[in-house]
Amino acid sequence: MGLQSTTAVPGPVPVLAEGWGWRHAGRKAPAVSDASFSIEPGERVLLLGASGAGKSTLLHAMAGVLGDDGEGEETGRLTVAGLRPSDARGRAGLVLQDPESQLVLARVGDEVAFGAENLSVPRPQIWDRVRESLADVGLDVPLDHPTAALSGGQKQRLALASVLAMRPGLLLLDEPTANLDPDGVREVRDAVARVLDRTGATLVVVEHRVAVWADVVDRVIVLAAGGGVLADGPPSKVLAESATRARLVEAGVWVPGHTPQLRLPAAPAPGGPLLQAVGLDVARSRKAGPVLRAVDLDLLSGQALSVTGPNGAGKSTLALTLGGLLAPARGELSTTPALHRGAAQSPVKWKSAQLVARIGSVFQEPEHQFLTSTVADELEFGPRRVAKLPEAEVRRRVDNIAERLRLTRLLRANPFTLSGGEKRRLSVATMLATGPDILMLDEPTFGQDANTWAELVTLLAELVADGKSVVSVTHDADFTAALGGSAVRVADGGVQPVQTLRRAA
Repeated sequence: MGLQSTTAVPGPVPVLAEGWGWRHAGRKAPAVSDASFSIEPGERVLLLGASGAGKSTLLHAMAGVLGDDGEGEETGRLTVAGLRPSDARGRAGLVLQDPESQLVLARVGDEVAFGAENLSVPRPQIWDRVRESLADVGLDVPLDHPTAALSGGQKQRLALASVLAMRPGLLLLDEPTANLDPDGVREVRDAVARVLDRTGATLVVVEHRVAVWADVVDRVIVLAAGGGVLADGPPSKVLAESATRARLVEAGVWVPGHTPQLRLPAAPAPGGPLLQAVGLDVARSRKAGPVLRAVDLDLLSGQALSVTGPNGAGKSTLALTLGGLLAPARGELSTTPALHRGAAQSPVKWKSAQLVARIGSVFQEPEHQFLTSTVADELEFGPRRVAKLPEAEVRRRVDNIAERLRLTRLLRANPFTLSGGEKRRLSVATMLATGPDILMLDEPTFGQDANTWAELVTLLAELVADGKSVVSVTHDADFTAALGGSAVRVADGGVQPVQTLRRAA
């Protein structure tokens, strides 16, 4: 969450970068290099760039939490309010890509109050701020609600509320709307705008979807993947000027009005059922009450199924239950012989090796599924140790997937040092390498630039064409339209009837 300090000074702060760069320990290439810009107090900046260009690294540096000399090598100069960022703690509030990693306390109210308490805000003011910040982000839960019981999207709102309650002079947001439903995106964006209007704070926000923030910010800075700044100026100039716009499209920036070109295989007619749910109730734990009741659903071979709906409705819980990782609270979940191949009928009874070979799950938080210390080992783990494929086939699969998802240059890197978008692609790639019959994906396009998004959609469409079943929990309407297939909406404690989709032209 925000930085802990008792010396914060109110008011907006400036940021200055002079040839600044950072190379993570153990990595040959820098995450950021030769970045130069000056941000005036109160400016509102949208920070863009291709996935892996170093946007998150730069935000962490501004917040003063990047690490010491043992964790990497710094070049150039970066200051916040004229100080080294580590000496300006308390002036900046950072919302991370992964809200799970910044939650500290067990109850919602205590979590929002935590940062303000560490800034020595008078107690009566703290609880006024807590309520105001929760209302601003649209998180309508009791103050004593357990943070562990929130959905991923709700945790994202909570993390933002915790930082807003600190009233930072520099607000740093790393894809704050990535896992939110459309209403939540608008609520959070508008909440940030209201806070900026009240406080005059400086804003630096990273978001791949430019259109969300284009009307809020007054400046766009685009980091070049190879180092330096690709573009810098007012949104109307950077996003509209033809030569600059062409460079941004080539770099994978989600330029408003531009749609990535897709070359997808023909969509097959769905085949027979692989997994069947009848009267299924799903719950987040054995002790919790069901979040969804009486779910009837068939997963078919050669089918793409998108699971949509508002945050907190139970989409991720449904995916974990269908994937054999949570036991059904009630009802029947069974597999056909085409999927179980001699194992038990219910996937929750399968051993780990049986499960991964049949149903691969990609969690909303990528770090929850990393097992090794290098990207290469992560990719090789499933096909080598679980599927026990011949070495030549392991290499073929890993090399192909790494190349297509732009992970080749990262094979020796530690998975936990990757950017958010790179972690997401790695988490998907590890399951693709194992080759399960059903692939369960929770927010598969999180953190992707336009180019990596297009490659991911293409890979999944190829899986469907090969007879696999791809189930995606997603708020990405472009992704749902591009992949086609079917969709269900999770809301009000149930799953609404299946819709048949057409692929976008």
